[in-house]
Amino acid sequence: MIIRYILSIQIILVFNLTPLLAQGIWDKIEKKPQTFDINKVEYLESEDIRLGILASTQTVASLNPKNDLSFDFVPSELLDIRNRDSLYHLGDINIMYQVKGEDIWKSFSTAHQRVAQGNHSSVHSTNIKMPNGNNTPITIQRNWKSAGKGILLEFVITNKSTTDIEIGYLGIPMIFDNVLHGKDLEQAHLEKVFYDPYIGADAGYLQVVRLHGKSPVLLVLPNKNAGFEAYNPLLDDLTPRNITFEGFHDWVIHSKALADTKWNKAQPWVNPSSKVLKPGESYQSSLKLVLTDNIRTIETTLSENDRPVAVGFPGYVVPMDINADLRIKTSSPIKNIQVYPEGAIEISRSKDKDVNEWLTYQVKGKKWGRASVNIEYENGLNQVISYKIIEPEAEVVKKIGHFLTNEQWYENEKDLFGRDKSIISYDYEKKKQVVEDSRAWIAGLSDEAGAGSWLAAFMKQILEPEKEEINKLNQFVNHVMWGGLQLHEGDQKYGVRKSMFYYEPTLMPEGTYSEDVNYGTWAAWSKEHAESIGRSYNYPHVAAAHWVMYKMARYHENVDLDHSWDWYLTNAYHTSMAMVELAPHYAQYGQMEGTVFLLILEDLKREGFIDFSRELEALMRKRTDGWVALAYPFGSEMPWDSTGQEEVYMWTDYFGFTEKSDATLNAILAYMPTVPHWGYNGSARRYWDFLYGGKLQRVERQLHHYGSALNAIPVMKEFTKNPTDLYLLRVAYGGLLGGISNITQDGFGPAAFHSFPDFLDIDAYSGDYGSGFFGYAINSKSILMNDMDFGWMGFGGNIISDSDNINMDITSGGRNKFYLAPEKTMIIMEAGKIESVNYHPKERKLKLYLERKNQLTPYAYFRIESEYTGGFDLSNYPKINKDVYKVTLDEGSAAIEISF
Repeated sequence: MIIRYILSIQIILVFNLTPLLAQGIWDKIEKKPQTFDINKVEYLESEDIRLGILASTQTVASLNPKNDLSFDFVPSELLDIRNRDSLYHLGDINIMYQVKGEDIWKSFSTAHQRVAQGNHSSVHSTNIKMPNGNNTPITIQRNWKSAGKGILLEFVITNKSTTDIEIGYLGIPMIFDNVLHGKDLEQAHLEKVFYDPYIGADAGYLQVVRLHGKSPVLLVLPNKNAGFEAYNPLLDDLTPRNITFEGFHDWVIHSKALADTKWNKAQPWVNPSSKVLKPGESYQSSLKLVLTDNIRTIETTLSENDRPVAVGFPGYVVPMDINADLRIKTSSPIKNIQVYPEGAIEISRSKDKDVNEWLTYQVKGKKWGRASVNIEYENGLNQVISYKIIEPEAEVVKKIGHFLTNEQWYENEKDLFGRDKSIISYDYEKKKQVVEDSRAWIAGLSDEAGAGSWLAAFMKQILEPEKEEINKLNQFVNHVMWGGLQLHEGDQKYGVRKSMFYYEPTLMPEGTYSEDVNYGTWAAWSKEHAESIGRSYNYPHVAAAHWVMYKMARYHENVDLDHSWDWYLTNAYHTSMAMVELAPHYAQYGQMEGTVFLLILEDLKREGFIDFSRELEALMRKRTDGWVALAYPFGSEMPWDSTGQEEVYMWTDYFGFTEKSDATLNAILAYMPTVPHWGYNGSARRYWDFLYGGKLQRVERQLHHYGSALNAIPVMKEFTKNPTDLYLLRVAYGGLLGGISNITQDGFGPAAFHSFPDFLDIDAYSGDYGSGFFGYAINSKSILMNDMDFGWMGFGGNIISDSDNINMDITSGGRNKFYLAPEKTMIIMEAGKIESVNYHPKERKLKLYLERKNQLTPYAYFRIESEYTGGFDLSNYPKINKDVYKVTLDEGSAAIEISF
């Protein structure tokens, strides 16, 4: 193929992180009166932290690590514009209370109407003045204290009335500098932070991490009567929220007032509570701010601050066929453990010995759905660990395949947009296919939110090929994709359209468009706009479809496809090249699912397509050279994005640019936490895609959006290079299983899970879920490792081990990859499934038992990726190309034997 556009080695990614800035993003706020002075600041220091406190409000002006005073965890550079009412600062408080005998919750916030606090001998301790003065039945005292290495923020609430008062909501705003407005990518990574909660009652905490992932990390911990009960968005804060600002949240200590009202349809993470104050009674609640060296030392710092620590293996998304573990480190004995809902989880003390002060519990999922383990300690602390129990991975995979190719299979010979015989978006709330939407791409089979469903159906075949499903995908390729969604002739051959659906009422017959859909938006694309082939992000979906069909035709029998395997592989190659040729602007950025281009390259080499492989590799090298020249090459069509990190890591790692792949990995880990909560564990950051792919459209932290499973790809890749690094595996597996955690029992894959406490449920639209299932499908594997602390561990399987012989039953979704960490060796099944493995550590022998043959798979095909340099004796297995070997399956079990 002749390359019409060549990417320059020097790719310039210079843009502001918000186009709204030029339009005056702060204009409305600037017109409001300033309500407090920001010029007088007093300082409070601990061993590690210097805290600047405004004399006028006793809120935080600056929060610096003493080993780097140039960095600030709070948005201090915005003080001169955020010194107005209804703009929250660290040190503010939100409270809702109810006087006994009344049925109205009254609310108060120090941020809503700033009241001059007057002169104080010290800003470290003040009685907060209320707007209503003496008419308010409570008083609030705020105290800032130095406490060893950390800083305490303490509130003392006193009932000064003669009647009982119930505190039904108590929230402390968490105001740290995640405001990215007007920053380029380098500035954002150097100056800004993201923060993630562990909503876990008294064991909960907030981790505040710089975008580049380096030290130090700030932790917010409960100190006294400050359990982390909910994480409530501060939607009344006037700081403009959009793609470059997710918003601020309250650390909620008591939530009953909202749980009984605005949140009453949601299932909370932690049981709502309140506090009743008798007349004259005072209630003290405090948080502690401490630093830790980096994200890997968080748990150590928690223990040093006498907080219980929990670590789950393989994580907190638990398939029902997995024997999971829960390790707990605590200075106080456990008094009681309860599970909610009752019977959802069986938890018991393990027979295994406790190691290095870690208590060991066995966890077994019994009922599908959300579940919590509530732990009560002798010292009075309570901890909540949030689990999601799912069906066995293989069953989840089968169900999503069935749902996609049945409930979402669209047949309409009269369809005016060429979508007949396709897998189309779905509304789970209405139980209907989405055949029109004001966002053209959702009904148009392109973009992530339109292509997501059919992409997931293709990727499902990598894990579990099914003949009827493949037949429908074959129809989709021939009737919709090739020659429709993807151009199949002319100068723009292999170009991919932005949408099959469009809004052109003057061109289409009357009745084409529903009056119930609002088409008066920018997203209701015209025919010309929909037919544009200039969005590079649409190409990986199509390339992946061709690549999957190549795999089906190459390694399976009786699939009855219309083309040969080399036709599909050739089209995958041309689609990869066309992305850069026909969509050069966005092709300079990393793509979601961009890993598929590397997989296509490897298969071109494997099959001996020398010229194609050289051309594709050269083109990808040019793109990578451009990323290497940038400090943080994570640009995209959005001002700030994590989309490109997956592909940027994979290519910089492939071409040996270790410094850049490390920088990418650090950024990934900065906002992909590992915490004892299924929704946040391994959940890569995204907070705006509900606007583009969801039914409930709002800026909101998305739990296990497709970024989780995609960013798990580079984290897992890094683990295979460092197979003793359990932290990497925990994060990677959190993202991997997070990628299927939101699938419903009947197989519907939603865009993501809503994190706001008024909802706490999946979105009703299928949206862009398929990109995440791509990540799950190519990353799914079973892993056997021997950890220096916890011994032999299985991820994606159950092990029975002793010192000389380890057996592991394989339970991963595809049962087609097995990684043996002690030998740094991966066995990949191109066809066929691994039923179980046996490993002798002393003899260094591995045996993989395969499942019996079926209609599509009479032969198994495997290859090995290994750092072992001694070579393997594979002479018993015929070789079909560069590195793939053939195994004849029969009615019994076949096996693959490998010696190191």
